[in-house]
Amino acid sequence: MNTVLVVEDGLTDTEIVSRYLQQAGFFVVCVRSGEEAQQKLEQQKPDLILLDVILPGQSGFELCRELKTNPRTSQIPVVMCSTKNTNVDKMWGTMLGADAYLGKPVRQEELIGIVRQFTRT
Repeated sequence: MNTVLVVEDGLTDTEIVSRYLQQAGFFVVCVRSGEEAQQKLEQQKPDLILLDVILPGQSGFELCRELKTNPRTSQIPVVMCSTKNTNVDKMWGTMLGADAYLGKPVRQEELIGIVRQFTRT
């Protein structure tokens, strides 16, 4: 079973995304900040990271850049997921290494399609 690390500080968004992913057969691990994500990544390597942009402390953009420049995590697909959904935001995500960018509110079919694209399930 593929594991998705969800980095999201909003309880409602976390519950919705987790439910969608679990219904599609993914194992989901949730954290609420970039710092917690870094700690979790030291313990286990997920198959994909679903990353919010607006997080307490370090932004999702900053975390994405760190993940993609670290040889230990650079191969993990990162899907940005945010209410910040302008073309400029998407461009920043791409420039910092994000593999895909989803706007909120998340549509179940789109989320699962993108996650499956990068996890080959």
